[in-house]
Amino acid sequence: MTEISPQELKARLDRNDALVLLDVREGWETALCRLENATHIPIEEIEFRTAELDPADEIIVYCHHGVRSAAVANFLRQQGFRAVNLEGGLDLWARAIDRTMKRY
Repeated sequence: MTEISPQELKARLDRNDALVLLDVREGWETALCRLENATHIPIEEIEFRTAELDPADEIIVYCHHGVRSAAVANFLRQQGFRAVNLEGGLDLWARAIDRTMKRY
């Protein structure tokens, strides 16, 4: 699996599945909105900060629309991590799951 839908992620979070949420957006974007308990590593820093992640964890990578996070998830999988992309990013999450989340 290379992607997870917002609906599936919501169900897994509601079940308290052991997941690591990885936000790869810019700092100014995380100030606008973010998923609770997410780790923030901007995309341009990811290759230098992989030691902060555990290859044993299931990592859900997200960004604004899912393009940057898809690239990061692919990179992480090539490095031996179990990483999947949040389909549609936080924008789809806001439209499908949390309509109170600020969209930009």
